Amino acid sequence: MRDRVILRVGAKILIPFILLFALYVQFHGDYGPGGGFQAGVIFAAGIVLYALVFGLKAAHRVLPPWVVYVCSALGVLIFAGTGYVTMALGGAFLDYGVLAHDPEHGQHYGILLVELGVLVTVFGVMVAVFYAFAGRRRLDG
Repeated sequence: MRDRVILRVGAKILIPFILLFALYVQFHGDYGPGGGFQAGVIFAAGIVLYALVFGLKAAHRVLPPWVVYVCSALGVLIFAGTGYVTMALGGAFLDYGVLAHDPEHGQHYGILLVELGVLVTVFGVMVAVFYAFAGRRRLDG
């Protein structure tokens, strides 16, 4: 890939904007289309683009596989942890109204936390699947 200068420079310019757009989709998900799943896929697409342009070894240096696996589990922990915190505060599982002094604020905090958990899980799983398939060698020749 060293001879593909335009592709490498273009990717270096695009990837930060892809990641920034993923964060926009994440935090705008309360008010319009988008949310954790879409943001997680977009964020993973930025890492996949990096791996396709710069190579899998470079992607592993930037984002090691163990971090991807931790993200997959951490997102589920954030999602479930939000539900258990609401139960500990006297509400039902994922009853966001108890997360703040005002139920409307609690709903906002709860949705943000759950969507963050979804983003982290989807990102981790999508990159893990890419790493698994991209790391395979061809056996037929």
